[in-house]
Amino acid sequence: MSLARRGLLGAGAAAGLSACAGLPRLPAVPEALATRAGIPGIPGARFYADEENEELLRWLGEQQARAAAARAAGRPDAPADILVLSGGGEDGAFGAGMLTEWTRQGTRPQFRVVTGVSTGALTAPFAFLGPQRDAQLREVYTTIDITRVLAWRQWTAALLDDAVGDSAPLAATIARFLDAEMLAEIAAAYDAGRVLLIGTTDLDARRGVVWNMGAIARSGVPGALDLARRVLLASASIPGAFPPVMFDVEAEGRRFQEMHVDGGAVAQLFLFPERVAFAQRAREVTQAPTRIWVIRNGRLRARREQTARRTVSILAAAVSTMTQASGGYDVTRIWLRAQRAGIGFSLAYVGEDFEAPYETAFDPAYMRALFDYGAARLRAGTAWVTTPPAEA
Repeated sequence: MSLARRGLLGAGAAAGLSACAGLPRLPAVPEALATRAGIPGIPGARFYADEENEELLRWLGEQQARAAAARAAGRPDAPADILVLSGGGEDGAFGAGMLTEWTRQGTRPQFRVVTGVSTGALTAPFAFLGPQRDAQLREVYTTIDITRVLAWRQWTAALLDDAVGDSAPLAATIARFLDAEMLAEIAAAYDAGRVLLIGTTDLDARRGVVWNMGAIARSGVPGALDLARRVLLASASIPGAFPPVMFDVEAEGRRFQEMHVDGGAVAQLFLFPERVAFAQRAREVTQAPTRIWVIRNGRLRARREQTARRTVSILAAAVSTMTQASGGYDVTRIWLRAQRAGIGFSLAYVGEDFEAPYETAFDPAYMRALFDYGAARLRAGTAWVTTPPAEA
């Protein structure tokens, strides 16, 4: 059973024990203050995925001004390539393999926008900063094992704690790579007109949240690095397996806490907040081509597998089915947005020809095989398709 299934299964088991009071926390943000709550000292750090955001709109306005200045000087603007990275746990090795091979071929673009969810969120900073981070990306997805991701707690954790596992190993892994130097590079890229967006889920609000990592990096506040690390941790925190990440926020002088988990609980991948309509604006503000590159870290269609007639197996299969279906719908939705905007769309995903056995979560042998598979697909020229397969 995969880590995602075990984690969500743990959440389901814990839900059946709702009489337990749970661990202490600050009050959740009231509905009346939802749009006014924010991270102290960092306006525009995050916003609900279904709402507009002043900081992001300001950034888009700057892109329009840059493009106008380039045209006035007789220079074409740089292409607006957008990279979308999905969730998928250890299957993130597929996207990592593709990115490093893309660099080797010398055709990898500098992305204007990178978005990531869950394992895609962990890949996103490396992809955003470019080929100079490929060695670290390879290390993350070909050498780590479960001990650098999760420590299982006692079986009583489902009753008395907030998860069946401890995410301290993953937090340490993130901190090892996301250091002050990387944060400064993200801030510089943001100032140069590029944006890195990470998706999480606010469980109190039952809504997706988008974090503007450039705004966080550029803020200069003392806690910016810790916040950026915790955003990545939250995005990858599978409910039930990993503890949720608590974020202190303020509204009208009062302190609250938001509980965030894996962004995949809302969407396996995202292009841009729907109401920002970035794809259309990108086409308007640049003379150069705009293209959306989507890497789905996993298959688009689940494999048939007999389900045992018992509660645990049925619940695990149902969760897996919902997650798989969500990912397919997300890909189709982005493709439709690209079609409406008249801009390019390319999709890569794990095909049915990948046959490496999956034995345990975050098995380095499995991840290396998938890393090599992603690279081989790109070398063979078979990685990208321009429409989602009909059967997905």
